[in-house]
Amino acid sequence: MHDDGRYDDPRVTGSAGDPVSRETEFPGWRPSEGGAQSPPVARGEASVPDAPWPRGGEVNPGAPDSAARPGNASPEARVIPIRRNSSASARFEAAPPHQPVPDPRPASDTPAGPYEPATPEAAYVSRETPTREEDDPPLAMEAMRAVQILNPSGEVTMPRPERTRVMCVANQKGGVGKTTTTVNLAVALALHGNRVLVVDLDPQGNASTGLNVPHHTGVPDVYDCLINSVPLEEVAQAVEGIPNLWCVPATIDLAGAEIELVSVVARESRLARAIAAYPGHFDYVFIDCPPSLGLLTVNALVAAQEVLIPIQCEYYALEGLNQLINNINLVRQHLNPRLEVSTILLTMYDRRTRLADAVEQDVRNHFGDKVLQAVIPRNVRVSEAPSYGQSVMTYDPGSRGATSYFEAAQEIAERGVKEPVSRNA
Repeated sequence: MHDDGRYDDPRVTGSAGDPVSRETEFPGWRPSEGGAQSPPVARGEASVPDAPWPRGGEVNPGAPDSAARPGNASPEARVIPIRRNSSASARFEAAPPHQPVPDPRPASDTPAGPYEPATPEAAYVSRETPTREEDDPPLAMEAMRAVQILNPSGEVTMPRPERTRVMCVANQKGGVGKTTTTVNLAVALALHGNRVLVVDLDPQGNASTGLNVPHHTGVPDVYDCLINSVPLEEVAQAVEGIPNLWCVPATIDLAGAEIELVSVVARESRLARAIAAYPGHFDYVFIDCPPSLGLLTVNALVAAQEVLIPIQCEYYALEGLNQLINNINLVRQHLNPRLEVSTILLTMYDRRTRLADAVEQDVRNHFGDKVLQAVIPRNVRVSEAPSYGQSVMTYDPGSRGATSYFEAAQEIAERGVKEPVSRNA
């Protein structure tokens, strides 16, 4: 037997010259007179029954129940419908032409076209189909933010204050983001046309690390300015890759400065005199304080005009805030009457917790307009940037952390224009 669509086996066709097609139907088949059965013409050992062959889903009434359900019959007893060629037997009629399957859609006078629902309300639109109101893709938005933050044109996009603003970033609690805030705000303002000086007053020297400024032993640092009265311009270093940004580094020698300052005359105002004697003009001077309320922090409070307090959105940050405010009031009464708490910045905000919302509400209710609208979220890019000697503004300018610090810097710059600050004396 050759599998070419036709049966040539004489046992199946009855003769070698009458091939039978496997795809042929025989709706006009009639049994022979007298009930005589036709010769077996089934595949293998099957035979054609003597009763009329059922059409469609009809059951052959003359066949046994097992034959009416071919699915229950064995392969040997299953009946296979076949029809002889019209030239071989006159008992078979020609098969009717193939009828197309009727279209279930309702008839319409319009020309045939793609299927559309009957009513516009039933139209289905995929959620992946872009619409006019859809925002730009996330990567495109991130690239736009990066270009806005890096400001490759170098234009002055943040307003410059009329006078130098000396800001002390202080909080006696450690790990609230003082150094990170100092570095990123300074870089953001410098990238947008402001002249910025960062004074690293923390013996750990983390601000110097974040700006990629050498601060190993033997490098002239802020210790020389406080103890040996070295001019500040001889210690300040330009930050590589960031125009209009300078940094006064801190080495481990600064750890013993508090003990040595005890016997120095006017020990509380040593840093203020060094900044006032600087020959150049800066728009902003950021002083990164250590996590303590010792002589180094007092020097920073005396030299500054404004205090920027980073507050971590946790309970411990609020617990020590009262003591910091009391010390600032003491410095204002006895050493620096123009000092004021001008800016509160919420850091490490975790929107998944109710505690962060509660701390934010408490701080805003207590300090009012002094709290910046920009909130710094927890972002891993902010923590990764110092390991590469960069700020998050240059490490990943499109990240949420960089965008938040950029918004905070812009808000600080706009506040400085609305409320001019007196010149540092």
